Amino acid sequence: MTEQGDRPRIAAVVVTFNRLSLLQRLLERLDTVAGVDEVLVVDNASTDGTSEWLASLEPGAEGADGHAERRVVARTLTSNTGGAGGFAEGVAWAVERGADLVWLMDDDGVPASDCLDRLLAVRDRDFWGPVVVDEAAPERLVFPIRLPGGTRVVHDVAAVERAASDGVLDGIVIPFNGVLVTRELVERIGIPRADFFIWGDDHEYRLRAEAAGARIATVAGARFLHPSVGSLGTPMMFGRTTYNHSPSDLKHYCMARNNLVNQRDYNGWPHALAFVVKTAWFYTFTRPSPRRLALSARAMYAGLRGDFTGHGRYLR
Repeated sequence: MTEQGDRPRIAAVVVTFNRLSLLQRLLERLDTVAGVDEVLVVDNASTDGTSEWLASLEPGAEGADGHAERRVVARTLTSNTGGAGGFAEGVAWAVERGADLVWLMDDDGVPASDCLDRLLAVRDRDFWGPVVVDEAAPERLVFPIRLPGGTRVVHDVAAVERAASDGVLDGIVIPFNGVLVTRELVERIGIPRADFFIWGDDHEYRLRAEAAGARIATVAGARFLHPSVGSLGTPMMFGRTTYNHSPSDLKHYCMARNNLVNQRDYNGWPHALAFVVKTAWFYTFTRPSPRRLALSARAMYAGLRGDFTGHGRYLR
């Protein structure tokens, strides 16, 4: 590990697409976080002026708040590669630039001012992160957590804190929302799957890390604020389970394709076939839609064939 004294070199990697105001808010916060050596911004070919604004930044120049901007290095891609492509690019870039720890985040979240310090207090892990909370209701989780070792799903911070041991919940993390990944782990398992485009790439990276024996954890006292994403999962099968239904054809295509591949590769064919049955049930009985059934079938068949290009037809 290349360290400065006893401190590892930390690169924050931010992936952005057409959310300039949120990106500016995030960079202002990162500018105040001690311990970050540089911020690497991967712009997914934004069309809202993001690339021009990033190009105007001068390392060391005064920001809007009157103090020096932290060093921001930006890279604008020639096409939109989705969150998956952006994080694949950013992780590889951070390691190339000598990072010991890579701090990963999307453009719409904001770490609490002490988030990094609290994460760094736990140093015997490979892939660990904060509790992701609703910025409008910080006592609530944005993404529900299934507690390790059982089927219980929790939705509030207090439940996470009660389940933690010495402030750490081992075996679970919500990637890529303020998570730290070690250089050693990246060198062992590679970078995120760029071909997934969106949906499931973060889960696949966690599953790959887990399969490689990585030490994964959530630090109960660390916070990453994120806008609410609403209720996740539409009830089905008489309320016995839920389905990740999205009105977006792009999101659904990627979810159906990528989730089937993840289930097959990490949980085996029985779980993969169960997901196929669940999808067929949802769009036959819960929300009948022959068109969405056909889209699901195309996406799943493409995933099983190893074709990760079909989402392109749904890009605007």
